[in-house]
Amino acid sequence: MNLSETLRIAWDAILKNKIRAFLTMLGIIIGVAAVIIMIAISTGTEATIQDQITSLGSNLLFVQSNFGRGGPGGGEGARQSTGLIYDDATAIQNGVSGVAAVVVEQNTSQTVKFGGTQLTGVAIDGSSPGLPTVRGMKVANGRYFNDNDVTHKQKVAVLGYKIAQELFGSANPLGQYVQVGTTKLAVIGVMAEKGSVGGTDFDSRIYTPITVVFEKFTPSRFARIIGNRVFAITVSVDPNATMDNVITQINLLLAKRHGLTLATADFAITTQSDIISTRESTTAAFRDLLAWVAGVSLIVGGIGIMNIMLVSVTERTREIGIRQSIGATPNDIRLQFLIEALLLSIVGGLIGVVVGIGGSYLFGAFSAMRTVISVSSIFLAFGSAAVVGAFFGFYPANQAAKLDPIEALRYE
Repeated sequence: MNLSETLRIAWDAILKNKIRAFLTMLGIIIGVAAVIIMIAISTGTEATIQDQITSLGSNLLFVQSNFGRGGPGGGEGARQSTGLIYDDATAIQNGVSGVAAVVVEQNTSQTVKFGGTQLTGVAIDGSSPGLPTVRGMKVANGRYFNDNDVTHKQKVAVLGYKIAQELFGSANPLGQYVQVGTTKLAVIGVMAEKGSVGGTDFDSRIYTPITVVFEKFTPSRFARIIGNRVFAITVSVDPNATMDNVITQINLLLAKRHGLTLATADFAITTQSDIISTRESTTAAFRDLLAWVAGVSLIVGGIGIMNIMLVSVTERTREIGIRQSIGATPNDIRLQFLIEALLLSIVGGLIGVVVGIGGSYLFGAFSAMRTVISVSSIFLAFGSAAVVGAFFGFYPANQAAKLDPIEALRYE
């Protein structure tokens, strides 16, 4: 018997019991769709993370205080450690080649008032003048503060987009004064809308010279001795410079300034790629878990196929005997039932692919999570469905091939 004839017989057998065939395929459909949707969600999450990190700016290095190594309780050299201080940023800007810009930020939270409007818990971002350039931000109205404002501790403020809307509505805030805590700041600019990046809402902040934050909001009695401590320094690397070379220079410079060795350094340097890799490793583990959960559905679907094929063999025992009596070999019988199982899984897989792609689009459209359909996930899910069909269909097919022709003909 040729393959086309076997396919026709197998397909006709499936069509005779359409509802049963569909219910048998349902496990495969759900499994394939689940694999595609789960991987689409995971891939979308990874893409969102990468976009958020890169939207902070390009070619960035993040230098952060790391007291766990050389700071308090850090062993030898700990007494010399102060963590990062404001002057470290100036040293990096002036002493490291390949640096395009350096930004220092010191954040606090304050109550902000204007007229009859009061906002509590507003993030106050004290920074250096290069923040908009390094972070890829734009001033929509007015100007950002400059080096002179920072040096002379000018009490000026640049409002985030949302803060400006909440305090002033449609009125022009330039030249007005807002009360931040107990300090009045003159509004000199309003930032363009940027949105949230990595959980930070840049539009709900007020930006002011970092020296004002040191003096008015986070004063330290030790500042005159060791300098104003900062948690992090952001370095923008020149596109023509080598990232590793700049990192090495910063490591050596700060270790020397802090009187420490690289082994006991009280700071750590990370790149955007490091952050992306760390977060992607978390989402990858989550994706693997989801894929295994979805894979269980495929296995359940395969068991359903095996079950229904065993029932089919029992129901068609006499048919098998007749076919054997007119010349069908055990291999012909085995192939027929194996193809039936494969057809169930393949058709179910195709339907599952359509459901998975449609479900991914709908999930992305109606939820806050982004979905990105991966072509490889489609092939993976469909291929898995075919393998499951062949694996779980082989046993029933083999049982059919082993039937004794005489006993099969006698079966009622």
